Amino acid sequence: MTAPPIAQSDPFLDELRSILGPDGVRADKPARWNRTRVPAPFPVHRWADYAPDVVVLPRTAQEIAGVVRLANRHGIPVVPRAGATGLNDGAVPLRRGIIVDVKRMNQIREIDLVDRTVTVGPGINMLKLNEELRKHGVMFPDDPASYPCSLVGGRIGTSGWSLIGGRYGHTRDLVISFEIVLPTGEIIRVGDGGGRKIRKSSTGYQLKHLFMGHQGTLGIVTEATLELVPRPEVEFAAFFHYPSFQAAYESTGALTKSGLATLAGVVLFDEWKLRYLRRDDEAYIPQAENVRAVVATAMYGTRDEVKPAARRLVRTARESGGTYLGDEVSQGDWAARHDRYATPLHGRLRTTGQVVPMSWHCEDAAINYSALPQVMEEWHAIADRIIDRYGIFDDWGMFFYTNAAHKPWGDYLVEIDIGIWEQKLDDVNWAGWVEAKHDIAAVALKYGGSITACHGATREGDAELAAEEMGGGFEVMKAIKRVLDPNNIMNPGKYELDTAYDPNAPSPFSGRRTGGN
Repeated sequence: MTAPPIAQSDPFLDELRSILGPDGVRADKPARWNRTRVPAPFPVHRWADYAPDVVVLPRTAQEIAGVVRLANRHGIPVVPRAGATGLNDGAVPLRRGIIVDVKRMNQIREIDLVDRTVTVGPGINMLKLNEELRKHGVMFPDDPASYPCSLVGGRIGTSGWSLIGGRYGHTRDLVISFEIVLPTGEIIRVGDGGGRKIRKSSTGYQLKHLFMGHQGTLGIVTEATLELVPRPEVEFAAFFHYPSFQAAYESTGALTKSGLATLAGVVLFDEWKLRYLRRDDEAYIPQAENVRAVVATAMYGTRDEVKPAARRLVRTARESGGTYLGDEVSQGDWAARHDRYATPLHGRLRTTGQVVPMSWHCEDAAINYSALPQVMEEWHAIADRIIDRYGIFDDWGMFFYTNAAHKPWGDYLVEIDIGIWEQKLDDVNWAGWVEAKHDIAAVALKYGGSITACHGATREGDAELAAEEMGGGFEVMKAIKRVLDPNNIMNPGKYELDTAYDPNAPSPFSGRRTGGN
């Protein structure tokens, strides 16, 4: 059991200030409520249920360790927060308590151009890091849609996905080692080998991957050593259009199986996505009506590699039914890929065509190529159901993106984008949205996929299916949680892990988000 909410005059705050100093502890309402905000939608009238009691702003691993040890003594929840750009509420304090905001820990601690590593604090983001690395002719190639605003600590906590992962890998492949404060306050380093910069070892368990994607339930990252790669001489993007989704789907398979090592990624936009862009995206360059689906490709590398590979790529696309969309679309849209994170703030009601303020949310899964058409049809059918039933949702289409690191022919990140008139959310239509999320995740599992490819499964609607996806591994996961976090203070309520301590533990969402659906 966790302690009751912390009163603003509680002596506990003085204990925190003794660890962090007076400027490292914030208990005022703006500091607490601003750290309740996340991009994912939730009922505005329930924000107060998720506001932390206090925010701490550490500068060192030792300060974080002190906070965690103190929280253990008092039974107070601790929730790490980095950029909070995640779409699954990983940084939302379901049990209130302490938010540990790592943004002050944003230093570049070492650039090693000989062994090709960079060591950083968890509060730095890829944009700022690569601005400094550019002068050295290298880069850290972790490239999420949230590139300008997500932070390294959060990328580790979510085991983030990269837009150019087909060429360079994803976060788990690009982080060599990291230092982490465990839920009891110990500080350890985990990696692919014994040394901070070793990429491969066969000694012991591969603990680095245990802490990748733990969503703050197993500790707080305080330092990371990252992979450096040469800045590419050439960045080539080519977009192709098709008369149908089926034609684009078949061409996607041909492109990803081409064997081109410089291929950074292939993404398929379905017909619903094209209709949405035509209708409501001001940045969309108008295309003819026979453009029903689009496949985007990108390549990175040296000029000697990319130039002949690009010719092969274009030939493969054309031979499999694609038509080149031109330089303006290909180069401009790929260059603006991060701007898409600033998504539109409006959508349309199907019944009236009325334009209303809407927030964006996506549901994602990892799906094998063979199942993409079936998943697409069933997900859009679920979207249609909630649109017709509740009138506050809009279907913004789907992406299908190469997901396997260095293996673009492997599984795909499949994403459906939904517009939500968030101001109209209440307990009834929120319950409908949760049901739809659950059904979307269930479809992914039915076709042998994963609930999520990149965002995590800690939100209401999909968190309940984590045990089904993992099978017997979920019991091992709960056992690990009990051992490392005996008092359940580290981000409690996530992944249904409260049942590791009490099999009859109530859902963290009961009586809050759904009003008990």
